[in-house]
Amino acid sequence: MASNPLIKQLPFLRRYTRALMGSQAAGDLLVQNTLQAILDGKVAVDPAVSPRVALYKAFHETWNRQPTGGQVPSRADARLQAMDPGSRVALLLTAMEGFSFAEASTILGTTLSDVEAQVVAAQREIDRQLATRVLIIEDEWVIALDLKTLVTELGHEVIGVAPTHSKAVELAQGGNFGLVLADIQLADGSSGIEAVTEILSSFNVPVIFITAFPDRLLTGERPEPTYLITKPFLTETVKATVAQALFFHEARAEPETARSA
Repeated sequence: MASNPLIKQLPFLRRYTRALMGSQAAGDLLVQNTLQAILDGKVAVDPAVSPRVALYKAFHETWNRQPTGGQVPSRADARLQAMDPGSRVALLLTAMEGFSFAEASTILGTTLSDVEAQVVAAQREIDRQLATRVLIIEDEWVIALDLKTLVTELGHEVIGVAPTHSKAVELAQGGNFGLVLADIQLADGSSGIEAVTEILSSFNVPVIFITAFPDRLLTGERPEPTYLITKPFLTETVKATVAQALFFHEARAEPETARSA
């Protein structure tokens, strides 16, 4: 199989591994290890499946061969550890990455029924998440309304919707919020990334960025968001990403202070 089709899938694999591990550095390192394993012939690229499925399958084979493969980072707290890693992986593959249950079973080398059971288990764990307050930074009001409706249905409270950098900072000054959903490009030409950077200088909260062009951000050439939702988004994608961001943020909040998006 030619390498070019695999290269096109790397931005999405980086997004997945960052969400899986809860950090850009850890996720990107796993991607590098996967590419090295492919180059060294230690992991084969399956020609019988699509390039995307083949790349994710190679990643999981590489990850599972590592001493800590299949496990959450050691800094994760008891609450994160309580969530079965297999269930979390199955949920991310199907909800965030959009793979079918059959594709996920191919990637993980398990049965279809196992994947289905893992997704159900993960969903139950998500439902146990404590509700939080959410700041939405989005200039497209239809999308903002969709996000507000969705996070409200998930049991969270929206403290406000900001279409600009200045409004986002103004809303954040009140504090008492536990999550930010932010668009990249805002109505007045300002940057959602810059707004989030300013907010994170005062508040320690997880951030999920929303963009129609994730490949432009996931280049591996500079600090990038750990959590991304691609427009147009699915309900399941938002739910899985929100839960993952909250899980990992709580795991790192004590004793560490997370400051990067």
